[in-house]
Amino acid sequence: MLAIPLGLIVAISVLDVQTPKNIHLSPFLIAAPAITASFAGAAATGAIGILAVVAQVIIGQLQGGLTTANHEAQVGTLLVITALVTGFRLATDVHQRKLTQVRSVAEAAQQVLLRPLPDRLGPLRIACTYLAAEEGARIGGDLYAAVATHEAARLVIGDVRGKGLAAIGDASVMIGALRGSAYRNLSLPAVAAHLGNAMRWNWDHGGREGSDPDESFVTALVLDAYDDRPLAGLVNCGHPPPLLVRDGEVRTLEICEPAPPLGLAMTCENDYKAETFGFEEGDLLVLYTDGLIEARDATGTFYPLTERVAAWTGDGPLSLARYLQDDLLRHTGGLVHDDAATVVIARGPSATDT
Repeated sequence: MLAIPLGLIVAISVLDVQTPKNIHLSPFLIAAPAITASFAGAAATGAIGILAVVAQVIIGQLQGGLTTANHEAQVGTLLVITALVTGFRLATDVHQRKLTQVRSVAEAAQQVLLRPLPDRLGPLRIACTYLAAEEGARIGGDLYAAVATHEAARLVIGDVRGKGLAAIGDASVMIGALRGSAYRNLSLPAVAAHLGNAMRWNWDHGGREGSDPDESFVTALVLDAYDDRPLAGLVNCGHPPPLLVRDGEVRTLEICEPAPPLGLAMTCENDYKAETFGFEEGDLLVLYTDGLIEARDATGTFYPLTERVAAWTGDGPLSLARYLQDDLLRHTGGLVHDDAATVVIARGPSATDT
């Protein structure tokens, strides 16, 4: 890239010397440091500016000397503008370093709040993807977490109402409540009640300033994949139902008694009912948030998740998770307007999971 401003300096100098003295091309030398500032740091910008000033001096010597008012004005102007461009570039560099530090801290904090799921947990292989709608963020109000209980691998996926920092804070409370309950070996209905009550207590005690606690809630799925039998239990609290992929066929796991979203009121274990379904070796479960199925293309068409999963020809949870993320971005033209989280789980080993 530095060849561009250097080439400009050489070309302008040669042309200016060869043209008649009443034609002055040397003022165009200011383009060299200006262009350099667009891609290089302050040091390179200043160095190119000095070279442009040297070229201006040489041109002045060859065309009547530096003592003429015209050449003195050109050299002085080039010096001033070079200093200004270099100063602005230096200020930009300082700001960029500070921004990089802030982003690195923010990314570290987000990784703590939403830790990557383990590749394996009990009998499961797990893969996940996350697309955040908030510019510059890696996570938002969508959440997922996994813990091991005494008889199953337990996963939660949820979607906090709202966006921004408040939603991220709510997601951290939800994840913390799940992890804090793992040692208690609660049943699925009991853990759903625990999660909802943790969110309700947090909002009632000022955990989300500036928002009405009565308008806050979390849609969530709580799922247990049992270690010793090919079954899974599920409590659905107002969340989009998961998809079961078996032998190339895709089925939506609608439950008979869905519960309302978590956090609307204090509840107890009896307010929730777990339902079981077959989850055998080779099966895949796709858990997701509504940001996936509500994403639109340029014509306003929603992302056809079930059809796209059915069209997938890969193998293993990681392959499917990556396929869905890439396919969603193609559908939306590379932009998402709502957080979209996807978790794909499989029971048993696979030699071709890529």
